[in-house]
Amino acid sequence: MKKMISCFCLAILGLMGCSPTKSSEKEAVKPNILVIYLDDLGYGDVSAYGQTTLLTPNIDQLANEGVRFTNGYASSATCTPSRYAFLTGIYPWRNKNARILPGDAPLLIDTSLVTLPKMLKKAGYKTAVVGKWHLGIGDGQVDWNKELQKNPNDVGFDYSYIMAATTDRVPTVYIENRKVVGLSADDPIQVSYKENFEGEPTAITNPELMTKQKWHHGHNNSVHNGIPRIGFQKGGKSALWHDEDMADLFLDKAKAFISDNNPSKTGKPFFMYYALQQPHVPRVPNERFVGKSGMGPRGDAIIEADWCVGEIMKQLKAEGLDENTLVIFSSDNGPVLNDGYYDDAVEKLGDHKPAGPLRGGKYSLFDAGTKVPFITYWKGKIKPQVSDALVSQIDILSSIANLVGQSNPSDDSMNMLNALMGKSEKGRDQLVLEATGRLAYRNGAYVLIPPYKGEALNKMVNIETGVSAEYQLYDLTKDAGQDKNLAQEMPEKLEEMKEGMQKVVGDAYQFNTAEVKLK
Repeated sequence: MKKMISCFCLAILGLMGCSPTKSSEKEAVKPNILVIYLDDLGYGDVSAYGQTTLLTPNIDQLANEGVRFTNGYASSATCTPSRYAFLTGIYPWRNKNARILPGDAPLLIDTSLVTLPKMLKKAGYKTAVVGKWHLGIGDGQVDWNKELQKNPNDVGFDYSYIMAATTDRVPTVYIENRKVVGLSADDPIQVSYKENFEGEPTAITNPELMTKQKWHHGHNNSVHNGIPRIGFQKGGKSALWHDEDMADLFLDKAKAFISDNNPSKTGKPFFMYYALQQPHVPRVPNERFVGKSGMGPRGDAIIEADWCVGEIMKQLKAEGLDENTLVIFSSDNGPVLNDGYYDDAVEKLGDHKPAGPLRGGKYSLFDAGTKVPFITYWKGKIKPQVSDALVSQIDILSSIANLVGQSNPSDDSMNMLNALMGKSEKGRDQLVLEATGRLAYRNGAYVLIPPYKGEALNKMVNIETGVSAEYQLYDLTKDAGQDKNLAQEMPEKLEEMKEGMQKVVGDAYQFNTAEVKLK
């Protein structure tokens, strides 16, 4: 009798279009999400994007077995703004403080915002960030020797193992959740970006301390591990990092999070933001990779990063997660060679072109500043293809929200899930791009760079800024190198682009020294 009642109930549920396990099944199919985010990796630095001078086989495998985007963009041509946009889905130029931050800057992300990790936590995910942070910590008065507030854990991450800023900025320590790792109470660490601590050596006063790299510009304050940095620090000797071991350490922490948070153990999917430090300066790869590229430390660092990508993918497979993990691979901005140190990046470049066919690089309004390697991979779900769809890292928030059944909290972020999954060639119609406070506007095949005051060449890094006193208009489908300015030849298209940009940014836009008036 009980069996008959049970069968009757199941039949009724079937007629109603549901089942007693539907909810749990829906939870089970939510994919894990892994974002692999490199630092200063150029469009031409990945061999899958057409170059043969520096091979990146592990990144290539993602590209060749997933969607390789030819029009994938970071929001900005520098690091902090791009990371802000990726995690919040908000154009960084809407926040006047979204610029390259010092290591002691306050938390840039308002803790009331719905971020990507917050949204995913609501959807039942365990969340983590491992690697470079560079979005500020605290409220501007940080005591690094105490429990840290307003950090990644306050914007949606359950677990964080990070560096506060970049490898070329103090403090040169790791932070796990709310504490500096390995800090001794009898040797507290002090950090300042205003003035040096009395009696402490610098790269200028004690150049003999620079045993591993010498500064070219800007990096001449405290010296740690034979490398001069930006900013001053004192003490904390037991907590200071060893640059050569950084990639291995971040990789170990990322692998451990995957293993500890395997959904088969926790019953929850995970999201991990794995933010590698390569190939940002100072480039100090592990000795296993030194000399392997023939291009000096920058090339070696890219090979090391590629190896890390391969290892993290091996970990997914070992955990049985490779068929239920969406992987998104990209970079925060375009490439730069000499970014503050003498490290042979220029001298040993050879025929390699870090920006590929593009013009400019890091800090630039030209395309190489923001067009970056952009790859999506999901074994068995995404079919191998090359996509010309226009996509931005800003859209990851909305697209992932759609994937996991959550609402999109940002007006700037667009749902590009079908494009990211390779189901559609339809991408964005338009996109605003930012470089050092100045804006460019892409719509379809065309990009508009309004007139700005400033230098056309950033002499310190030898990169064209894209700054001109005249309007610039380029057709990127015919002129990837942005050699032919069409502003005079196509006045109607120019006005159309100006009007389109105006609708997004307003009649007049001013940020720092940049100003554009579109009327």
